[in-house]
Amino acid sequence: MWYNTKATELLGIQYPILQGPFGGNLSTVELTATVSNAGGLGGYGAYTMSPQEIFDVDKQIKAATDKPYNINLWVSDHDIPESGLTDEKYNQAKALYKPYFDEVGLPLPEKPIPFQSRFENQLEVILDIRPKVFSFMFGVPSADILEQCRKLGIVTVGAATTLDEAIFLEAAGVDMIIASGFEAGGHRPSFLASAESSVTGSFVLLQLIREKVKIPVIAAGGIANGKGVAAALALGADAAQIGTAFLATDESNALPIHREMLFSDAAKYTTLSRAYTGRLGRGITSRIAKEVLGKEESILPFPLQTTLMAPLRKAALDQQKWDMILFWGGQIAPILKHTKAKELMHSLIEETSTYFGDLKA
Repeated sequence: MWYNTKATELLGIQYPILQGPFGGNLSTVELTATVSNAGGLGGYGAYTMSPQEIFDVDKQIKAATDKPYNINLWVSDHDIPESGLTDEKYNQAKALYKPYFDEVGLPLPEKPIPFQSRFENQLEVILDIRPKVFSFMFGVPSADILEQCRKLGIVTVGAATTLDEAIFLEAAGVDMIIASGFEAGGHRPSFLASAESSVTGSFVLLQLIREKVKIPVIAAGGIANGKGVAAALALGADAAQIGTAFLATDESNALPIHREMLFSDAAKYTTLSRAYTGRLGRGITSRIAKEVLGKEESILPFPLQTTLMAPLRKAALDQQKWDMILFWGGQIAPILKHTKAKELMHSLIEETSTYFGDLKA
């Protein structure tokens, strides 16, 4: 059967369908458990959370499902130089964004306080709670951490945006690789070269990786229905990861206006932009993303840019200035149909089964 793959065997799931783990408070226990309970692999993005918050959420997930699930972290969780944020750099960002703050009637915020990496402390919790799957972006944990995961029975999954990154991840000893095509919504998890130069499409990237890498590969980016899953499997993927389609469901923690935008005509137009967080990410095209294009040298490093933008985003939401907000979403959004995660899962399974069944007929 189509759903008996290396991925389903390794992950202990029924169907090779993974829900993309959303960071930035967009994941929920309900969505993660719904997908896992339906036979896929639910995912929870935890990179912004404290170790205690991760511990508490994991407890809630375990209470909501007895099936495998994935917790996701970012190996590299900031881009701040060792010298810190200079006044000159902050003043450049202030000058660039002042018109937008003026438009919503807000003063520019104070210079962001220094950021302390959380990743090492977050890792300790992962090893303690032992999720079935630990996925990560923006690099790979140390060999020692991967070995500890192996001993604890935690399946490790790294994200690659290029063939070089996939080869690097396999050599490091991860169990599976996500081939993240540039169609995908959210941040580009590139780590060997700039995100701007790592923009291979999902199905090309999948085939390149499949040729050179022996461990299981998960296709991600531009997949939102059963035909997309079938296409990924036909091209050699062991599973498909779906983000935007699950983000648009009622069970995600996306704001109602965010979900509404994903089902609107606006979703036809997406942009890769650093304007909101300091790292390159894809969302529905916004006025700010367009106007800041080419001025990236004045944007603060991640995540200080997020700190700068937080009050502006809140004010834009309060004032319903939707064109000032980058709503995360992938290029596939215009074909979305489902608002319930369970219905989406059933549709994915049914459509994929029908496709492979028709091939045999």
